[in-house]
Amino acid sequence: MNKIFISSDHAGFKLKEEIKNYLKRKKLNFQDLGPKTADRVDYPDYAHKVARKVKLNKSNIGVLVCGSGTGMNIAANKHKNIRAAQCFNLKSTKLSRLHNDANIITLGSRLITKKNALKFISVFLNTKFDGGRHLKRIKKI
Repeated sequence: MNKIFISSDHAGFKLKEEIKNYLKRKKLNFQDLGPKTADRVDYPDYAHKVARKVKLNKSNIGVLVCGSGTGMNIAANKHKNIRAAQCFNLKSTKLSRLHNDANIITLGSRLITKKNALKFISVFLNTKFDGGRHLKRIKKI
């Protein structure tokens, strides 16, 4: 993994800050692309910022947080070579990496706990793509 790019909207701001603290404790290389406050913002603007950074290098990873995780997911997936996965439990998180080679995780701050969000981040960052039969499917995307 080269670098982690993280962003949120206003609904995901608090959880984004918690995730940043986790990444700092783990001494991981990351960059916060905003917002800098919990003031109201439009989630697509921040999803696009992260997607543009992630697609610059195959080893970059993105983390996006909004209220449900859905809006960020839809916006990020508009970019070529981005495979954003909305993760809501450990199995969906692990499979998003193993089978789909997801390069962005999207989380819903109103739907999951901080504790679970940090578990999902850990699983996402530490699970490698299986390749094999899944690679031909990824190429069809």
